[in-house]
Amino acid sequence: MSFFKLGLNRVQEVLVMGLMIVLVFALWSNIEVIYKISLGVIVFALILLTSISSQILKQAEERNRH
Repeated sequence: MSFFKLGLNRVQEVLVMGLMIVLVFALWSNIEVIYKISLGVIVFALILLTSISSQILKQAEERNRH
């Protein structure tokens, strides 16, 4: 069962969920705002790159089948 329909495999889903948990803990922690924003941008970029790379790999596999 998948919570998000990003087209990711199980390992990628676990990594994305881990990144989200790290971000939530960082937002609730007592660090400076600039570090919270930086961590948020890094997590968002990693999740975006993971989903894009997963879609590219799926398209390449479909292209190789045909």
